[in-house]
Amino acid sequence: MSVQFRNNVHVTGSGPTTMIFVHGFGCDQTMWRYLAPAFADRFRVVLYDLTGSGHSDWSAYDRAKYGSLQGHVTDLLEILDACAAGPSIVVGHSVGAPIGLLATIAAPQRFVAQVLVGPSPCYTNDGDYVGGFNPEDIDGLLDSMETNFLEWSRKMAPAIMGAPNQPHLGQELTRSFCRNDPAIAKHFARVTFRADIRADVPRATVPALILQCSDDLIVPREVGDWLHRHLAHSALRLIDNVGHCPHLSAPTASSDAIESFLAQTLMQGGRPSAHA
Repeated sequence: MSVQFRNNVHVTGSGPTTMIFVHGFGCDQTMWRYLAPAFADRFRVVLYDLTGSGHSDWSAYDRAKYGSLQGHVTDLLEILDACAAGPSIVVGHSVGAPIGLLATIAAPQRFVAQVLVGPSPCYTNDGDYVGGFNPEDIDGLLDSMETNFLEWSRKMAPAIMGAPNQPHLGQELTRSFCRNDPAIAKHFARVTFRADIRADVPRATVPALILQCSDDLIVPREVGDWLHRHLAHSALRLIDNVGHCPHLSAPTASSDAIESFLAQTLMQGGRPSAHA
């Protein structure tokens, strides 16, 4: 099976450097529609659906392979092998951010930069680490999903999206959640919300931009601060946005932050400053 078919890969734009976009849980590549086109005049842009999501081949979803984020990391690198000959930039949202980060650790020579949108290395509070949820919160969230996935989606998607002045975005995310295969979504949710890659973060050496929302139900500000302290060559940019999806609800601010980061990191050949 070709990776293009398995992951519903679409390539646009042109340029010596490739930007590959990795969406979050319950989403698909259309969530990048406000952001990706801004870069297609200078970069080769690769959009795809995570295996088991969107219009990917759901039959390719192997619970053993995708029992950890590493299965999706392998897919990302295979897509780059098929679609990108030169250096790459990975842009990941939510769980797509740690997938991208782990890919830069596995193959640092392939990447010149990474952008982490609403990232979290671990959603669970642990001692001094603030992830946003106590263990019982995660258990309750997953149990609620098991009981009635569609009802869970209708309640959670608008809260995750936020964007109180743009209710259509919450409705869109609800539809996106509900389009997923419930069995796959439940499995992927457990992988997502119970993942803990904190020990891997210091191993990442590729320059990184952390985009943190000012008011995010899923990822509190402390998570962005923790990542900035532990991720080498990182810049932290706070986006004034209510919700977890600034690439949809605050696309101009998100695009401007990425442009500034890339100008400094790539065009000037430098490392990002503390708060780019």
